[in-house]
Amino acid sequence: MGLAGAAAVRWRFGQFLRESNGLMVASLSATSCAEEVAKAEGEGCRDDAAALRLKAVAMATILVAGVVGVGLPLVGRKRRALRTDSAAFVAAKAFAAGVILATGFVHMLHDAEHALSSPCLPAVPWRRFPFPGFVAMAAALATLVLDFLATRFYEHKHRAEAAALAASSASDDEITVVTVAHTEPLLQAHSHSHHHGHGNELIQQENGEGEVPAHVRSIVVSQILEMGIVSHSVIIGLSLGVSRSPCTIRPLVAALAFHQFFEGFALGGCIAQAQLKALSAAVMASFFAITTPAGIAAGAGVASFYNANSPRALVVEGILDSVSAGILIYMSLVDLIAADFLGGRMTGTTRQQVTAYVALFLGALSMSSLAIWA
Repeated sequence: MGLAGAAAVRWRFGQFLRESNGLMVASLSATSCAEEVAKAEGEGCRDDAAALRLKAVAMATILVAGVVGVGLPLVGRKRRALRTDSAAFVAAKAFAAGVILATGFVHMLHDAEHALSSPCLPAVPWRRFPFPGFVAMAAALATLVLDFLATRFYEHKHRAEAAALAASSASDDEITVVTVAHTEPLLQAHSHSHHHGHGNELIQQENGEGEVPAHVRSIVVSQILEMGIVSHSVIIGLSLGVSRSPCTIRPLVAALAFHQFFEGFALGGCIAQAQLKALSAAVMASFFAITTPAGIAAGAGVASFYNANSPRALVVEGILDSVSAGILIYMSLVDLIAADFLGGRMTGTTRQQVTAYVALFLGALSMSSLAIWA
């Protein structure tokens, strides 16, 4: 056999090895994907009727937990124990901030990593680059920009309202001429001093040191926090709703109810501090409370034909989980923890401050420990 024949044999043998290797990799990938699907379906614990009953229980339980959590700070803000400046409220809000922080780091980022590293997705590009961390970082930076712009918008709106109030108060200072018999005309000033004083107070507050009033910041925080919570609540609800395995759903019910209650408490506290009108506060609270149950209902409706392990579903779930993680991590660290613990709001005795720190750590640890079951 000449050199040309030997080269041809080597080329064919190399091509055979490459094809065999490709078939082996594809076979292993298909096997891994099948194992992933079986694991997601509960490894033989599939029971559609039992799963549907558990979904109904989950919807009711999570709805009640959300309503109670978000409603407590709003209904009890006029009561001494639940006022936004009370020691009990500060400790409960610190616990809730720890819960939200752990939700972002331990649950959302982990779920995003699990979805985007699934063997049901092609290796390129999903396993060649750490997309979950990158998307979470981008979401956190985008939240920073949104936080800045929204704060400036509400600050400008607040100053315009204060200026309009001051101008209105000034126009109320009327000078009228009253004629009295056998006397000279008298000047009588009608001054609405309480309005004028209030307007001056607002202007002085704005012109003092250029600081944004606390309730203006709370408006921004409550709206961005709700956006982050709602985005991951939809994904959580859909994931539970499409599951057909009671073994998967059962541990999620208690974990999600706990999670919903304390997320709601943190959001309700921000809404209470924002001093919103009753209708606006009720709309925000209701929207938060129904999001996860609505997601469960939607998931249950499409469970018969929805494939949670399809490439498109995995990519959408992974990206949205990463975005939610970035928003929640930013909000918990910057607008909840840093604002309360480093921004001068942590007043009171040393015992109250220590209690708040302990509550923060307990919230983070308790939510992290739920990752064992959910």
